[in-house]
Amino acid sequence: MRRVTVVDLPAAPLAASGAFHRDHLASVEAIMTSGEDVMIALPPADHTHREWRLALATGLARAHAPARANVVAGEGDVLDAFEAYLAEAPGITGQYLEGDGQGAGDPAQ
Repeated sequence: MRRVTVVDLPAAPLAASGAFHRDHLASVEAIMTSGEDVMIALPPADHTHREWRLALATGLARAHAPARANVVAGEGDVLDAFEAYLAEAPGITGQYLEGDGQGAGDPAQ
């Protein structure tokens, strides 16, 4: 699975979607056309970004099956955890997952 990290997006959801499609979509599709799975890592954003991010994930997954596409939001270790999880979950594609860095907690405590 290839991680594509994007950090240079505008704050407004329509502008962010437009910038992603203009600056990053072609390279993501080139990766997927070769048959490689992709995890697109985006910075955290508020709820107003959810719809375009989910549409990106589902659209890429449909267009490039059987290659998988998932979009995740978070920072640092959260992105590593998403990548490890998705690498071991071959049935998951077309999803938008958000992480806040807090994790699920330790069930032993």
